[in-house]
Amino acid sequence: MEAAAEARDSDALVENFADDFAGPQGMDRDRFRRYLALLWLRNRQVGVTLGPLDVELVGQDRARVNFTAAARGGTGWMPERAEVYQVKTGWRREGDDWKLISADWE
Repeated sequence: MEAAAEARDSDALVENFADDFAGPQGMDRDRFRRYLALLWLRNRQVGVTLGPLDVELVGQDRARVNFTAAARGGTGWMPERAEVYQVKTGWRREGDDWKLISADWE
């Protein structure tokens, strides 16, 4: 997902989302795509670096994963802005794959 974000490939990034994904303020998969489009319009170059993952399994088919995400962007080769977010996610096993069911960041 990190590589898909840096490549500005929303289809590849969102393919890891469950159909019933829920983000902040009722954000669904489609609103998340629009959110990405807005970010990518404002930033020609995008970079994402994830901090250590804190994984907690909940039963056999659910997990919580918390981490930091440092996002940087700008119009040229040098980043003009950067933000560090605390990210909390929920995951569900669907067959052999894990799908993102929830995410929140601050």
